[in-house]
Amino acid sequence: MDGAAEPEADTLVERGAGGGGRARRGNWSGSLILASLTGAFGSSFLYGYNLSVVNAPAGYIKKFYNETWERRYGFSVDEGRLTLLWSITVSIFAIGGLVGAIIVTPIVKFFGRKCTLVLNNVFAVAAALLMSLSLLAGSFEMLILGRIIMGVDAGISLSALPMYLSEISPKEIRGSLGQFTAIFICIGVFTGQVLGLPEIFGQESRWPFLFGAIIVPSLIQAVILPFLPESPRYLLLEKHNRSKAEKAFQRFLGKDDVSHEIEEVLAESRAQRNTKMVSIVQLLRTRAVRWQIVTVVVTMGCYQLCGLNAIWYYTNSIFSESGINHETIPYVTLSTGGVETLAAVFSGLVIERLGRRPLLIGGFGLMVVFFGVLTVSLTLQNTVHWLPYLSIFCILAIIASFCIGPGGIPFVLTGEFFQQSQRPAAFMIAGTVNWLSNFAVGLLFPFIQAGLQTYCFLVFAAVCFAGAAYLFFVLPETKNKTLHEISQAFAKRNKVTLEMQEMNHYPGERKSSEGQESNFTSSMDKGETKKGIV
Repeated sequence: MDGAAEPEADTLVERGAGGGGRARRGNWSGSLILASLTGAFGSSFLYGYNLSVVNAPAGYIKKFYNETWERRYGFSVDEGRLTLLWSITVSIFAIGGLVGAIIVTPIVKFFGRKCTLVLNNVFAVAAALLMSLSLLAGSFEMLILGRIIMGVDAGISLSALPMYLSEISPKEIRGSLGQFTAIFICIGVFTGQVLGLPEIFGQESRWPFLFGAIIVPSLIQAVILPFLPESPRYLLLEKHNRSKAEKAFQRFLGKDDVSHEIEEVLAESRAQRNTKMVSIVQLLRTRAVRWQIVTVVVTMGCYQLCGLNAIWYYTNSIFSESGINHETIPYVTLSTGGVETLAAVFSGLVIERLGRRPLLIGGFGLMVVFFGVLTVSLTLQNTVHWLPYLSIFCILAIIASFCIGPGGIPFVLTGEFFQQSQRPAAFMIAGTVNWLSNFAVGLLFPFIQAGLQTYCFLVFAAVCFAGAAYLFFVLPETKNKTLHEISQAFAKRNKVTLEMQEMNHYPGERKSSEGQESNFTSSMDKGETKKGIV
């Protein structure tokens, strides 16, 4: 039942040495773990899977395009047009992602975080059917359409999932839980590589099954997630339903007494003065979150522009230069997916000990170093016989450096920087930057690579250095901090006092009546929705 509390054993309680008996809770309840795993498996896993799934069958898909074209028009498609069709097939995923990032804000406001994730599976199933049946139907347009619909699914899920995870997790484990997004992206990439092996679906007659497999995570999420609670913060602050919020907290925290958590959320509500959702324009005009927005834009931009896509582009050629047999390369490539997954898991384990700042700045800093070494080794690899092996090490090191920090923490920060009413607009901004940067890399990288050859990695090293420098001077540590404390850390840079910051969240819409606030709180106590109070 929705209101049933998890067993008391689900709650891990640690006594702080100097806390005067106050308990520090690391609430890894069964419901919390299940919601995180199910949400990530049907969302960020599919994003990672769709990044890598097109690589193994690329030759077979191009052949399918050519045969379809010849059957329709009586002649083979020329090489330039075939390249264009393939480029559209790959890059259209980012266009769909941008559409999903734009439409996610009204969807999560109306349906809630959990229901958005559940309904989003409609896009995934529709895309899987279109792509898997394209060969049977003899229509490459179905494959392209499926890719753009799958992009919409990814655009929605990469905003809704971090939002959901940040709102259901206690602040003590907020970073670790937030890393589920990055971990499952990596697992998805690795799974796409494994299923693309010749022994499984990496054959001419089996490649449609690679796309049909998308249905499995979607159906698992659609079956399990409806039985788990909605975000308690969403229920309390936006739906004004205290009863359901208490039950959700009880399920997620694994305890009966959640009065402290309810009061903590209501205190945020009182500080906000009202719970009306802000638009993107209102958020951009709010001085109190100006540097938070800039930081999200910088981290999301660097997330895509740091050059990891270029690494995937070079992997096969570098492995080939190292003397690895062409038939063996797909198996060796699995090492990149394995390293990616292990590094993401490591980040999730240490993020609450080391914090966000060291992992982000350290990750970008290490990428600068290894990009520099990789540039030298690629430039000179024909002169020294062992340099190709150094290039392989640099590739794995760059992937690991990315995944320990830059690969997942930007999603965590977006959930931590903003209050409830600002979060949907903030995630829409973050998602838009993410997908536009993704599309820009796909569009511009071939030209950068053609013009600079191996020196193209110096461009990415410069991006990583700029990102690390910005974060070093601007980003405060957010580990174990409340929204109030994080806002206070930014207050001086935003040039507002803390009092002004609390009143400046809604320019032109401030409510000064404490009576309204009292009415709002009393309506929470009754579990009612008070529509007259915004």
